Amino acid sequence: MIIEIGHFALILALIASVVQSVFPVWGALKNDQRMMAVAPPLANAQFVLVLISFAALTHAYLTSDFSVLNVIENSHSDKPLIYKFSGVWGNHEGSILLWVLILVLFGALVAAFSRNLPTQLRAATLGAQGWVSFAFLIFVVFTSNPFLRVAPAPMEGRDLNPMLQDIGLAIHPPLLYVGYVGFSIVFSFAIAALLIGRIDAAWARWVRPWVLVSWIFLTLGIAMGSYWAYYELGWGGWWFWDPVENASFMPWLTGTALLHSAIVMEKRDALKVWTIFLALLTFSLSLLGTFLVRSGVLTSVHAFAVDPARGLFILGILMVFVGGSLTLFAWRAPLLKTGGLFAPVSREGALVLNNLFLTTATAAVFFGTLYPLALEAFTGEKISVGPPFFNLTFGPLMIPVLLMMPFGQLLAWKRGDAWGVTQRLTGAFFVTLVATCLLAWVMGGTGILAALGFGVSFWVIFGSVWEIVDRVKPRKVGLKKAWSRFVGLPKTVYATSLGHLGIGLTALGIVTVSAFETETVLTMQTGQTQQVSGYSMTYDRTWDQRGPNFVERVAQFTLRQDGNVAATMLPSKRVYNVSGQPMTEAALYTSGFSQVYISIGDNMDDGSLVTRVYYKPLITLIWIGTLVMSLGGFIALIDRKLHVGAPQPARKAVKRPVAATPAE
Repeated sequence: MIIEIGHFALILALIASVVQSVFPVWGALKNDQRMMAVAPPLANAQFVLVLISFAALTHAYLTSDFSVLNVIENSHSDKPLIYKFSGVWGNHEGSILLWVLILVLFGALVAAFSRNLPTQLRAATLGAQGWVSFAFLIFVVFTSNPFLRVAPAPMEGRDLNPMLQDIGLAIHPPLLYVGYVGFSIVFSFAIAALLIGRIDAAWARWVRPWVLVSWIFLTLGIAMGSYWAYYELGWGGWWFWDPVENASFMPWLTGTALLHSAIVMEKRDALKVWTIFLALLTFSLSLLGTFLVRSGVLTSVHAFAVDPARGLFILGILMVFVGGSLTLFAWRAPLLKTGGLFAPVSREGALVLNNLFLTTATAAVFFGTLYPLALEAFTGEKISVGPPFFNLTFGPLMIPVLLMMPFGQLLAWKRGDAWGVTQRLTGAFFVTLVATCLLAWVMGGTGILAALGFGVSFWVIFGSVWEIVDRVKPRKVGLKKAWSRFVGLPKTVYATSLGHLGIGLTALGIVTVSAFETETVLTMQTGQTQQVSGYSMTYDRTWDQRGPNFVERVAQFTLRQDGNVAATMLPSKRVYNVSGQPMTEAALYTSGFSQVYISIGDNMDDGSLVTRVYYKPLITLIWIGTLVMSLGGFIALIDRKLHVGAPQPARKAVKRPVAATPAE
């Protein structure tokens, strides 16, 4: 009965989306208050109905209801509870339902927290969001129904893909989807602005919190996916330029450009057309990622294997929304008024240059990802575009962006002083030079490229905090007054500094691990000791043990440094009971920001064990940097300047009698 309630709630949500797609937009165009007023209740109703539907599917998984086809194909009664729960979205149907749930959640959030928006803009935005939810609810109900029954019900299910039986599944997809789907509300704001013709600095301020939320979660989602692949797949890599990875990276790049462009629009009432275009493009790239993952055109560890009919349906959604939005943009954009002017050398100018490089980098990733697919579709020829292409195209485009960051951060709005900013950054340059030489000496590196990479990374790191140092001036005013100044700085200063600092830390981790990581493949006998990257590693023993739904062979290694035990590491090989699929579970030891990574292979005929050992210097900075970036975004999000209020009528001044002074 619960399953039928979930299915019925989904159908009701579809009906509500139809009404939300029509009446609020029509009311906004005709300025009909009654029709516009239905938008918030419908958005809330959609969220409640989809939440009921999602809860019904979750209940089926937690209770192992094998009368539901989706549960049969992706669950098993022996599966641990956490994987029963996360398994709800570990498949095509469930993940699409999670997508729709987040989609209608954003609609409900706009209805709840945007009461101070102009009525027309809010109604048109929720109406446009209704178009998106209608398309995906149609997709779920008619092609990806998670509530199909099977009779008679089998005793057991087929279990979840062993690769997905990890805590990463509980964290990565929800974070990524909030980022992906969050840009739908930005898309809806852009469509609403084009429809009603209201695009100004106030619009940029209204939309920027939603851009920030989406960008923060997409950043965290990509980072979590990277770390999950790093420790779960046993390959020792953190980024593979996989097409599905690229599909999430492209909207992140354009979303970053959108965030900076919206700042210029808010400050100077400029870049209106460009900001609207980026809002449309970012969600279009999110839809493209959905198509790539679910269409069956890719063979990837991230992709869902689905039938072509579903792929064609998503392709239709993609064409309608991308084609329709760009058509509306081409029609309405020429009517927009130009905004404020600014000099090329200014903070606005630096942000525009940042946008140009980010969008060019997005185009490079887009071309490298889709060209092989297009070539195969039209000619049948198969080619592979791998890391060398992306490293040679994307990397050089990012270097100017990194070099400009400290300058753009210190430039004044409207008109800046390039020479003055250069003088203010002299201290940051000196510290960068010292840190670069020191790290190059510690790493024992003689490569010019590695040293340049260190220099650029440290330049971003120290340059990002130099604005704070420059404003606080601890050497001139003393520590007590400097602390008072530090506490009183605007939140935007902290947010910008942390965002750029995070990028610098991530870049430093990437450069160091790329230039100095070591990989050693050993064949070890029990009791044997090998020297690996300054560590002494002893293979102690191997034993078999049984898990809740798998059996595994565990190998024990003792890691020593300077004769002292640093860690006991337990990598393993698992075989899952139902599927019989083997999985490698790597062991990690973290020292400072560096890691030792061990994964094991098969036993040889003489009883020796094939062991792969990596030493990855400063690799954790890659993910620490993303956390720092996200923290900067969160601080920007809680800035009171983003709390937009409705204009209030001025109160009439009350005249009071003026008391006579003694002189009078």
